[in-house]
Amino acid sequence: METNRLSAEMQDILISQMTKEAEAAQIYLALGVWADDQGYGGIANFLYRHAQEERNHMTKIMGYILERGGRPRIQAISAPPADPKTLTECFQRVFKHEVDNTEAIYTIVNLSMEQKDWATWNFAQWFVKEQIEEEKLALELIDKLKIAGGDRASDESLFALDSSLESMPDDVALAREGTADDPK
Repeated sequence: METNRLSAEMQDILISQMTKEAEAAQIYLALGVWADDQGYGGIANFLYRHAQEERNHMTKIMGYILERGGRPRIQAISAPPADPKTLTECFQRVFKHEVDNTEAIYTIVNLSMEQKDWATWNFAQWFVKEQIEEEKLALELIDKLKIAGGDRASDESLFALDSSLESMPDDVALAREGTADDPK
């Protein structure tokens, strides 16, 4: 008896999204390393936390596939792109990446509607809401940098921006806090 409640196409697109989330984690990790190397510890910390959030998203999708009787496959991910040259480029990459991810989530939503897979449609709504928040956060990064003076910002302005990102609430659970029962 077949117990997989996901169509082959839906399972494949969800696996693709898992991979996209893993790649996102690597991109944010690479951007964090770049920021850390440039002396922006607060920005780096923000990006490192965001990398963990993306890994959590990957795990959430993996768990959903398993709950629906499917079998997630772990796929290879691409290497992150070359380091940005400026903070503006770094923050623009964050925004572009989030917009691309939103489009991928919409593809899942559209397929779930087409297939009348209401369980997956319902599951995907969490990601739709999450992407609204992610895009808003990315736009706020760009706006804060513009207010600070963009790529011509003073050291004092950049220090204030870096400090504000470092002191942002950290609501992302660390990997070491995860358990087999609650991977976070």
